[in-house]
Amino acid sequence: MTTDDSYVERLGNSRGKRFGKHLLLCLAGGVMLYPLAWLVASSLKPNDLIFKDLSLWPSEWDLSNYTEGWTALAYPFDLYLVNSLVIAVLTIIGNLISCSLAAYAFARLNFRGRKLFFALTLGTMMLPGHVLLVPQYILFNRMGWLDTFYPLIVPNFLATSAFYIFLMVQFIRSLPKELDEAARIDGAGTFRIFWSVILPLCKPAFATTAIFTFISSWNEFFSPLLYLTEQELYTVPLALRQFIDSEGQSQWGQMFAMSFVSLAPVIGFFIAGQKYLVKGIATTGLK
Repeated sequence: MTTDDSYVERLGNSRGKRFGKHLLLCLAGGVMLYPLAWLVASSLKPNDLIFKDLSLWPSEWDLSNYTEGWTALAYPFDLYLVNSLVIAVLTIIGNLISCSLAAYAFARLNFRGRKLFFALTLGTMMLPGHVLLVPQYILFNRMGWLDTFYPLIVPNFLATSAFYIFLMVQFIRSLPKELDEAARIDGAGTFRIFWSVILPLCKPAFATTAIFTFISSWNEFFSPLLYLTEQELYTVPLALRQFIDSEGQSQWGQMFAMSFVSLAPVIGFFIAGQKYLVKGIATTGLK
């Protein structure tokens, strides 16, 4: 066998392996996308055919699920979308501000007990959230914050998310310390270095934090259920729950239609920040 024949054989084997990997990934992607496709198909079917006709192509089309579902609850569905959007945006702002400050302190500043406090911060990630429900509820009740958005927003301005602190710490540690030293020689103080040097370089970490925060805040069900009782303040997950009737008269078609509508902001936000998300995860060493 000549050298050229050997090269062609290796090239063919390499292409065959790549084709097999791509085919396997496409099949896995199809499996993961099937629930979303079924959701979309079910939102276009009459209510009585959703669980009888399991095909992805409806035998009967019913677009009224979208129009009727929008106004089926006590308030139009756009109110619940706005409520969730307000909470998600303010949660993102709170996490970006507080977690970046805490991460900068842990990554760049030398103070007594830094390693201990950082270890304690990471330790809170292993603490089940439900353990804190009762004391948090009592605290927010005494502060008069029940039936308001404050319990869902204010804690995020106090650097309570250890995961995002850790993510930003890892990113800031990857930045050369020579940048800080050069800025300090030019007369910049600690906060000026943070504002003018570190923050502009943290866009990937900020985008990763923003995307994860938006998705978790948008999909959060238990906390709004615990603190919100007025339907005017309901978020999207609580509103979707209203379509399910305990007596068996659930409007599944309308719920699936509004579920698909509620997915649009999440998908759009993820697509917009996907480039920064990949870069942020790669540079922070997360797997």
